[in-house]
Amino acid sequence: MVEKAEFSSNLYHPKHWPMWFGVLLMRTTLLLPLRWQMKMGTNIGRLVKIFAKGRVHTARRNIDLCFPDMSDTDKQQLLDNTFEETGKALFDTINAWWWSNERVQKHMTIKGTEHVSNSLDSGKGVILFAVHCLPLEMGARIFGQFAPGIGVYRPHNNPVMEYLQVKGRLRSNKGLVPKRDVRQMIRSLRNPDVIWYTADQDFGRSSAVFIPFFAVPDAATITGATSLARLGKANVLPFFVERNADDTGYNLEIMPALDNFPGDNETDDAIRGNQIVEQLINRNRNQYMWLHRRFKTRPIKGSPSLYK
Repeated sequence: MVEKAEFSSNLYHPKHWPMWFGVLLMRTTLLLPLRWQMKMGTNIGRLVKIFAKGRVHTARRNIDLCFPDMSDTDKQQLLDNTFEETGKALFDTINAWWWSNERVQKHMTIKGTEHVSNSLDSGKGVILFAVHCLPLEMGARIFGQFAPGIGVYRPHNNPVMEYLQVKGRLRSNKGLVPKRDVRQMIRSLRNPDVIWYTADQDFGRSSAVFIPFFAVPDAATITGATSLARLGKANVLPFFVERNADDTGYNLEIMPALDNFPGDNETDDAIRGNQIVEQLINRNRNQYMWLHRRFKTRPIKGSPSLYK
């Protein structure tokens, strides 16, 4: 488990100077009110949409696949909103990593903390079942005001970004566990403790079943929640965070523990998980990360890509 951001003098190498300059620019935006940041984020997102043609294609294709009955006008509106919200998410991350606790508390509401307390008090760990909504970094920071847990993350290849994300995420977590370190996750749950878990991305064919996700009948979906809940003797609690419609703050909700989870069949559990993911996404489709190639893995190897 990573419990400290390790700084090395190698991070000052000239090849990293552009990254540090970018960090300096990002930190200057902390001087701005949240609404001003969000206005800047909207414009950044619009620029990204102009130049990131590959991401635009991916997001448009995801929307087409998930919502075939949606009108073309509504699909275009969702696509435009997605990129504006993606630009805003840059500032969500900046704020999550560098705002003071006092400033976080000024811009947050949190609901359902009693469900976490009840589980931990009964000696059972908590799996926060989340989706990749764009303000997720701020969601973790807000949750940390109540009960710091264990973050599950993917180590970054860039050493400066690795240092920054570890340092930033440890402001709201006791420690970080690489996403492949399942044993440490289980130990943490049995402690008992809280860990984050997401199952709404395509992680490849390994440990996946092909089940419905919105209108796609065969989306590759990992089944790890079943194993973690069973081996970690933990409860699974759906979790959702969103930015207010007027960009004045963030709302976080933790829902009651799922009944009869895990069940007898991991595929049935995964189907149930995808249904929960759909419900969470539908609460604020604009703030979901549609830019990920969710359906890149096909049930039959060699099948045509859904993104061509």
